[in-house]
Amino acid sequence: MNQTTKKPFRIRFWLVAIIILAIYLWSFLGIKFEGLTENAGRDFAAILRGLFHPDWGYVYMPEGEDLIRGLLDTLAISIIGTFISAFLCVPFAFWAANNMSRFRWVSGSGKFMLSFIRTFPEIIMAIIFIKAVGPGAYAGVLALGLHSIGMLGKLYSEAIENLDLGPTEALTACGANRLQVLWFAVIPQVLPHFFSYALYRFEINIRSATILGLIGAGGIGAPLILALEARAWNRVGVILLGIIVMVTIIDIISSAIRKRLV
Repeated sequence: MNQTTKKPFRIRFWLVAIIILAIYLWSFLGIKFEGLTENAGRDFAAILRGLFHPDWGYVYMPEGEDLIRGLLDTLAISIIGTFISAFLCVPFAFWAANNMSRFRWVSGSGKFMLSFIRTFPEIIMAIIFIKAVGPGAYAGVLALGLHSIGMLGKLYSEAIENLDLGPTEALTACGANRLQVLWFAVIPQVLPHFFSYALYRFEINIRSATILGLIGAGGIGAPLILALEARAWNRVGVILLGIIVMVTIIDIISSAIRKRLV
């Protein structure tokens, strides 16, 4: 890079840096901080005591709801929601892929549809489905499944756009029809990526299912919000520990499987 090209580059760099800094300053100035409450220190100490002295008796309770049942419900909601979206998003992915259609407006409409679906957060969808089907795991599954269609569909379409066109061109030259090209040349290439993205989305859905339970969409979030409202910090502590253990185990297993797939 010579001296004549360095100067415009530096000007653009500092201009962008100043704009970003101004946006950050404007954002901080818009936050109204009114200080801590009078009981902040006492409440924080109570939270720490509860977190470091969890209620181990809540791990398993034969007579009713406990930690294990809540975590299993959360896991089941995540599995079913991911499974539903992993299949339903495939047609949207081929619709949105640029290399699957000669007309740009076709893929553009597919991308718009996927963007429209993932615009609504899971928690908003969960509230809508709770009003429609009632509180419980069913609403959580529908919310996760529908929202994940938008996210997985985008990742699937990118995998389709990055596939090697050599096998497809070879089959087309041999006289294969469009369905045969799709089945024998496209699907074998993108399937490992599809599985990998589905597992990655499953990791995210585990965390999302926990949050959805806070508004009544099933899972461990329901007992967590009840414990928070009752200020039962020892129960909050054991629930958080259970969530951490479950998420960590799922992440390790999923990462190991994804490394073998791709």
